Amino acid sequence: MLKITGLDELTNQLDRMAKGAEELDGTNSVPMAELLSPEFVSSHTKFANADEMFESSGFKIESQDDFSAIPDAEWDEFIRSISSFSDWQSMLGEAASTWAAKRLGF
Repeated sequence: MLKITGLDELTNQLDRMAKGAEELDGTNSVPMAELLSPEFVSSHTKFANADEMFESSGFKIESQDDFSAIPDAEWDEFIRSISSFSDWQSMLGEAASTWAAKRLGF
């Protein structure tokens, strides 16, 4: 008789992944601090977290309006200078993928 072990843990992991997928279904609003986690920022830039990155940018960023007022080309240039990303949208896309993979249990 063949004995298979570990199926309970696999079943539990698959259940957690299914629950995570249900939570991701539809449109999600993710806070910037959660999307640009310290782990993500430190692995893709020389900064320990998003606050350090924003402070280093040379732009006054104290609110969403301040951030929105930064010209896209200038912000993209900053992102290129501190990371391997070609622009802000690429960085956000990777951050979103990383966030979703964590939510799914990967």
